[in-house]
Amino acid sequence: MKAYNVAILGATGAVGREMLKVLKERNFPIGALKLLASARSAGKLLDGHVVEEATENSFAGVDIVLGAASNDLAKQLAPAIKAAGAVFIDNSSAFRMADGVPLVVPEINPEDAKKHNGVIANPNCSTIIALVAIHALNNLSPIERITASTYQAVSGAGAGGLAELEKQVRDYADGSAIETGVFPYQILFNLIPQIGSPTENGYTTEEMKMQNEGRKIMHLPELKVCCTCVRVPVLRSHSISLTVQTKERISVEAAREAVAKAAGCRLVDDLVQKKYPMPLDTSDQDTVFVGRIREDLTAERALTLFCAGDQIRKGAATNAVQIAELLI
Repeated sequence: MKAYNVAILGATGAVGREMLKVLKERNFPIGALKLLASARSAGKLLDGHVVEEATENSFAGVDIVLGAASNDLAKQLAPAIKAAGAVFIDNSSAFRMADGVPLVVPEINPEDAKKHNGVIANPNCSTIIALVAIHALNNLSPIERITASTYQAVSGAGAGGLAELEKQVRDYADGSAIETGVFPYQILFNLIPQIGSPTENGYTTEEMKMQNEGRKIMHLPELKVCCTCVRVPVLRSHSISLTVQTKERISVEAAREAVAKAAGCRLVDDLVQKKYPMPLDTSDQDTVFVGRIREDLTAERALTLFCAGDQIRKGAATNAVQIAELLI
């Protein structure tokens, strides 16, 4: 098999480290590997590789760049990546809604990956998990409306979010004052119903991603989504409650059968036996668990369900590596 030269931009962050782990797990055919990060991380050793400072001259000879850096750095370095002849698979939100840039979930729209012009965008983590959970329903009948509530783990805010919750647990246990930094309020024993910045319509930027990105990924330009995003004191894996209204009615039985067969999904749906998706069960793996499938009691042609998935892996790192696999 041909080997490919791969660079990870933002390699020392939570997602960058996970990309490195996933590449090894999936035996991606790597020739040379570059780990790129900020100047302050240059010289560090990560999994036997020396981290280099990311500059515009970092991409000569590279075939694929997996991006796990900020929007600003992605925008700054994208022209250099393209000029070097590499394909940039970017996990930031910088290019997701840009014309001519595919936004790809391999289980849903793999054919879009081949339409790139040097940049392919990795969707938002909650969008990936939610759409993987419901794409089988969309195949049965086009989805018209989604009402979603997300319960997003602290690791969605990066390594700092994990560290802050863990420190608050320790501080509470020894009676120390609980400090905040990454989150505006204490997250221990709490919920924070804001992720992202406010927009003019009263929703946050994170909440609007489900609609905007969902339309592009599923090729449903009229899709309507009402989303509320909540940060919860869970270390890893996002959970999402979804009510999905389709053009034609889908029975609960047909929905369960379709989800059970869907790529990237596992049906975990037995309320009597107390079996349903939970963050602890979905962490550190790539399958989205789907359960609690039932008819919605307030709308016709609608089903309600609950799903959970690891947002560092399937919601970010693994999805990016899967896109790279489509390219080769």
